[in-house]
Amino acid sequence: MNAILLSVLLSAAPLVLLSKTIVVSRDGEVNSLKKAISIAAPGDTLLVKPGIYREGNLLVNKSIVILGEGLPVLDGENKYEILTINANDVTISGLKFIDTGTASITDIAAISVSDAKGIKIIGNTFQDTFFGIHFSNTTQSLIESNQLESDATAEQEIGNGIHLWKCENITINNNVIKGHRDGIYFEFATHCLITNNRSERNLRYGLHFMFSHNDEYRNNFFVDNGAGVSVMYTKGVKMINNTFKHNWGSSSYGLLLKEISDSFVTGNRFLENSIGIYMEGSSRIELTDNLFYRNGYAVKLQASCDGNTFTHNNFSSNTFDIATNGNLVLNTINSNYWDRYEGYDLNKDNIGDIPYRPVSMYSMVVERMPTAVLLWRSFLVFLMDRAEKAIPVLTPENLKDESPSIKPYDLI
Repeated sequence: MNAILLSVLLSAAPLVLLSKTIVVSRDGEVNSLKKAISIAAPGDTLLVKPGIYREGNLLVNKSIVILGEGLPVLDGENKYEILTINANDVTISGLKFIDTGTASITDIAAISVSDAKGIKIIGNTFQDTFFGIHFSNTTQSLIESNQLESDATAEQEIGNGIHLWKCENITINNNVIKGHRDGIYFEFATHCLITNNRSERNLRYGLHFMFSHNDEYRNNFFVDNGAGVSVMYTKGVKMINNTFKHNWGSSSYGLLLKEISDSFVTGNRFLENSIGIYMEGSSRIELTDNLFYRNGYAVKLQASCDGNTFTHNNFSSNTFDIATNGNLVLNTINSNYWDRYEGYDLNKDNIGDIPYRPVSMYSMVVERMPTAVLLWRSFLVFLMDRAEKAIPVLTPENLKDESPSIKPYDLI
């Protein structure tokens, strides 16, 4: 924590030289945050000593720094929003927020920020808060190294861990979010960077974003959520080196791409999900250097998708590699590794001599009749797939990899 406090102070060094520090202590001269905020001038630092502070909703309407020492607790008593910020250049660091109020109409949060810029939320802990961090109409801000955890059992009991609405140029880095409705939620949030976060055991999505263009998601972990990540009605998104693991359920997936275009899905790991990637109405997406391992379906590529390319991906130990619901093929699948490929490489160039068709006849039957999944691993299914390989009838003729790799790619 000392390193975090030092970095915060150094980043605000020009202001620190001209400002004062107000010490807040339960047994000191300034014994409440409300009083400290009221007497502070822009640029001042409030140093909050250990203790439990129950002061209802605190309004921060000036540019100040609030630093906790020894993780002081701000308790919402299951009734209040705790910090409401509507000023620029506010830093909140080293505090523990617990037990906000709840509401079905308003978005009560531990920290709520609106119409601001230059906000830094660094190194805080959030426990059993309705919404953890809620930004609206906010720009050029940082959310970093926070721990957010709740234990709700139903979606209506809890809000999102980190929630952005109509925001721009926000960096969300190195946070851990557990047990919320959505771990991270974006709506109309553009040009944002989301890196090194861990979102797990959330009731709905690890990450959910809509109408949020030109964002980048890199090196995040989405594990054991109701569903991993949902990307909808968006363009210009980069999803790089993320891990989608163990997102299981009858309608669950690692990554949903719905009505998304002109984006990149590169270097990701899809491990043990019901569906690795579900694509619907998606266009011009490049999917390269991804690993699909032990998923129910590696990829569900609906017929409404076009102009997408799959290259240099590894498909291993999936029940179905690719499934689709139509015969029209408007996507390119080339130079991938398939562990079920049975062709030869007579000229030893590490490229299969015959194309590979990743869509099995059985997957087409299951798409039309889901209860047929009960026949998995039966002799009948074996005969169906062998017959389809010899005389393709049901599977899309042009959905094939013309240059399958003999060896898996070395994906880091």
